[in-house]
Amino acid sequence: MIAAIKPAGSNTRGLLAYLYGPGRHDEHADPHIVAGFAMLGVPDPGRDQDATLTQLARHLDAPVQLRNSEFGKKVTDHVWHCSVRAAPEDRYLSDTEWADIAQRIVESAGIAPPGDDLGCRWIAVRHADDHIHILATTVREDGRRPRLHDSGIRVGDACRQIETDYGLRQLKKGDRTAGRRPTQAEIHKAERLGWEQTSRDWLQDRIRAAIPHASNTEELLAYLEAMGIAVKPRRGPSGDLLGYAVGRPGDLNKDGEQIFHPGGKIAPDLTLPKLRARLEAMVPEEHPTARRGQPATPWHQAIDALDTLRTGMDDDTHAQAHITALGELIEATAQKAPAHLHAELRAASQAFARAQRSQVRAENQAAHTLRRAARDLAHTATGPDGSGLATLLAALVWATIVAARWHDAKNHAHQTEAARQTLHHLQAAADNALTPVVDSLATRRPSDQARRTLAHDVRAAVPDHADRILTDPAWPALATVLADAEARGHKPHQLLKEAAAQRELTTARQPARVLITRIQHTTRNPAPNPRAEAARRRSTLAGVQGHGYGEHVALPVRPAVVPGENIRRRQL
Repeated sequence: MIAAIKPAGSNTRGLLAYLYGPGRHDEHADPHIVAGFAMLGVPDPGRDQDATLTQLARHLDAPVQLRNSEFGKKVTDHVWHCSVRAAPEDRYLSDTEWADIAQRIVESAGIAPPGDDLGCRWIAVRHADDHIHILATTVREDGRRPRLHDSGIRVGDACRQIETDYGLRQLKKGDRTAGRRPTQAEIHKAERLGWEQTSRDWLQDRIRAAIPHASNTEELLAYLEAMGIAVKPRRGPSGDLLGYAVGRPGDLNKDGEQIFHPGGKIAPDLTLPKLRARLEAMVPEEHPTARRGQPATPWHQAIDALDTLRTGMDDDTHAQAHITALGELIEATAQKAPAHLHAELRAASQAFARAQRSQVRAENQAAHTLRRAARDLAHTATGPDGSGLATLLAALVWATIVAARWHDAKNHAHQTEAARQTLHHLQAAADNALTPVVDSLATRRPSDQARRTLAHDVRAAVPDHADRILTDPAWPALATVLADAEARGHKPHQLLKEAAAQRELTTARQPARVLITRIQHTTRNPAPNPRAEAARRRSTLAGVQGHGYGEHVALPVRPAVVPGENIRRRQL
């Protein structure tokens, strides 16, 4: 059951005209009052043909008019409106049941506290089977205003109890981190203009898409302007940025002026202070291409960066920071992935936006490696190879599972559900990306004898999952990967143990596919040969000493691999 409290209004008669009218699409049927502040004497235009909407509005507005006549400052924001809707799968509720629900809602909100005869005047109008509208005027009979602060939270708690008492669909308790739902006016405006999204939803997607590209808030606003978005910064006398608002092109008010939305009204985590904390958490660094010791491409760097989640989830503030940065990496991946994966990855990024924020404060500095990887990926002009993309998507699947488990352990119900929705889209994209890789590997599978030897390695390295791996349709492709790795000097048994340790296989739907992506990433370079390296080092030191540089000086040595050295040979 969802209770949506609308912004305060000033026209009681106008709202009644909507509630008793045909609706925007002739969807209103038999509008009538099911409950009210004092049922005796309340005119009901739906059941009494002599009653009028004007009479009912005057009846509800009487305390407001009395207060306005006695005080110099008139009350103009006195119309409280709350729609209460049952889930589509819920059973039919009678008028008597809706009346009880309405009474409990106004009591929890503070409109009419239980046992208080001087509460506000209110009515509940039903014009459909699945919902009611509660209208109240927020001046009490004694002339005071009701205490409505945090009424939405109290009403939400009341709805959860109502669901239990009436056997209705159980929704998750809110935690004050959700974004605002679109208003009816926003929805109808989007429909009228042919937009698929309301302005705030559209702007939220664009801001999140810009975050991986910016290193500070000024860059972020500049990037949004370059995207054609109207930006209105708020600055202090010194020129420092104090806040911002953004507007969607074509979203104009009745006077033809651009409508702007503050970041905090778009989503709770898009306020200027929170964006600044995320974007400016890292110290300035050299250009990513100048770093040494990093993977060859941002795609491989992102895969390695995701491994930081395994060690970064013990501390709650660090875990929240990593989950926030994970959302940025999913967004960057969606932007750079091939076109045939855009739809699933875009849906994954949008779903994960809800999982990125919770009541836990994020220590953003802790996730600098993951955030840097997202930024590098957003700026790269190099597309991924097939196996690299499949490996990254598989790593994102596992990282999302880790995020969902953390949220679940913290009882973050909405975030857990968002992570699970994200997982659905990521798994679809990962399967799509990996299928051609697996098919290509399977066409050059090792010989039967080599596969039997590799199967022995699987049973020795991961005995608990060996049967599932060896019966997985992707096993021939995994055998090819292991044979290729062995030819480059790696040990299949050790690779299997390491891959299984990096990503547990119990929850893997296709464990052989998981191992393929992990092992391909680990073995993309030849394994170093310790004996050859030692021989090269001895030779180099001898040459240095022979030239008189002294025995304590060592020059940099390029790693060398001697083909065939210490490689177990198999018939392929």
